[in-house]
Amino acid sequence: MWGLVPLFWPLLKPAGAVEILAHRMAWSLVVVGIALLFVRRWDWARELLRQPRRLLLVTVAAAVITVNWGVYIWSVNSGHVVEASLGYFINPLVTIAIGVLLLGERLRPVQWAAVGVGLAAVLVLAFGYGRPPWISLCLAFTFAAYGLVKKKVNLGGLESLAAETAVQFLPAVAYLVWLATQGDIVFGTEGAGNAALLAATGVVTAAPLVCFGAAAIRVPLSTLGLLQYLAPVFQFLLGILYFHEAMPAERWAGFALVWLALSLLTWDALRTARRNAAKLAAARAEASAVGATAVGATVASDVGTSGTVGSTDTTGTTGTTGTTGTTGTAREEREPVV
Repeated sequence: MWGLVPLFWPLLKPAGAVEILAHRMAWSLVVVGIALLFVRRWDWARELLRQPRRLLLVTVAAAVITVNWGVYIWSVNSGHVVEASLGYFINPLVTIAIGVLLLGERLRPVQWAAVGVGLAAVLVLAFGYGRPPWISLCLAFTFAAYGLVKKKVNLGGLESLAAETAVQFLPAVAYLVWLATQGDIVFGTEGAGNAALLAATGVVTAAPLVCFGAAAIRVPLSTLGLLQYLAPVFQFLLGILYFHEAMPAERWAGFALVWLALSLLTWDALRTARRNAAKLAAARAEASAVGATAVGATVASDVGTSGTVGSTDTTGTTGTTGTTGTTGTAREEREPVV
């Protein structure tokens, strides 16, 4: 769905990018509100309202994703689908860079190589476009920053979108009202079909996110990471094959470098995941062996006193001295086998 969304935004013309953005912000809250009514999850809202710091972070997240949404809608409707797809290709590299610069994370050598190749790709693309690929960089940096803030807020996908669109709702509605007073609003003036499509921006925003949240608890994280490359791949193919955007040789070279960087990242991530899984399996095996040794020692200790226990138990049951001795011996012989 995320990969095919460039086909949707042109359907909303003659509405401009800012009006489409305002509708997306307003109708997303309506859709998410209905979803929350259905699942009956509201406790998070009360907790959030009692925490001013998290509220501030939600506001920052809402502002950052507003810029991301607006730039993306404008870029698609202005014929820059390929450049927009590049933004989501380089987003993992920007996320790594933010982790190093802001969080003090340490990179493995292959990750450093991927970041270096990504930087070279940006320079090649800047040469090819005759300017820095600012649409790509803006989308990549805003989405990476959005991910960082969301990590700090620590809300579920549906709840997070509800909180963010709640922040966006009043400014969006105020802008639409102002647009209507100026006589420049498209909503309702281009027929019921156009109005329905503008209202559907809420579903287009919420549906992929809900599916992503459902997938995140069912699919291994490594698989989920690989699947996220599908969206920019689809967008890139749509830009070339459907929208017929130009791809001179220097742009192909830049994209090839980006894909090389992503290949390095993916290979390193899979290798690290496999290595960590092997270490975890070895640790579990060692823990099982230690546990088995401890159980054996406990059983051996019990065997040493089993004659007495057998005598006491049997005496209590039968009350016969002769039977006591026999039963105790039998238990001593059987216990090690058990």
